[in-house]
Amino acid sequence: MIVPLDLRQASPAVNTARSNLIAVASGKGGVGKTWFSITLSHALARAGKRTLLFDGDLGLANVDVQLGMAPRRDLGTFLAGQTTLGEAAMQYPAGGFDIIAGRSGTGSLAQVAPSRLAALRSDLQILATQYDYVIMDMGAGIERTVRSFTAQAKTCFVVTTDEPTAITDAYAFIKVTTMERPQADLRIVVNMASSVREGERTYAILLKACREFLKIEPELGGIIRRDPHVRESIRKQSSLLTRYPNSEAAVDMQAVVARLQSSN
Repeated sequence: MIVPLDLRQASPAVNTARSNLIAVASGKGGVGKTWFSITLSHALARAGKRTLLFDGDLGLANVDVQLGMAPRRDLGTFLAGQTTLGEAAMQYPAGGFDIIAGRSGTGSLAQVAPSRLAALRSDLQILATQYDYVIMDMGAGIERTVRSFTAQAKTCFVVTTDEPTAITDAYAFIKVTTMERPQADLRIVVNMASSVREGERTYAILLKACREFLKIEPELGGIIRRDPHVRESIRKQSSLLTRYPNSEAAVDMQAVVARLQSSN
């Protein structure tokens, strides 16, 4: 586990996006965003990168649930002023990465006092200096708080599926983000694709809309094929790369990581 920092005495807040902060967002829930965040963190750790997974979906946090963890300290204790953000980080030994868990059922980040949110953003940027990558699993939707945290990241994976509502909501997220940050590095991930070809078709639909109406061309972050091993690993509360490291979805995630590292 990392050595806790007294972040209040560390460097001041950094307003520019950090290159090692990666946001994972989606227009709607149910597209596998949290699973993607967990598996991406594990894949980066397996690649030898010091990785922190930050569960930013406070009201519906479930990173710890998916991994069968019961943290004593989490994002809720930080927001309550009971711990520092560094103290809230805990190891996930089976994956070789650290986690700052959220706290389910406590309301969304939008309900947190602005001063605490500002402290959280600042402290997260400082804590990120101890890692090669910080993966931020953000809440679904396009609310202001989600966008403000996403703005800290150099890269944002926008996760969607082939469902029309998922595509529409992913486009809405891309549109709002682009209006606020025209140079944002947005990458589309098609999850639960029936095949690579179908995943490419879904990406093409989103890409066409972005070209025609937003005049941008977000690149393809990756295609994750539908794999029964994913559901099984979630049911067993373990990471896919621990239980089924050679499954189709695991291979696809390794490709996502290879593409990410080659672009950095």
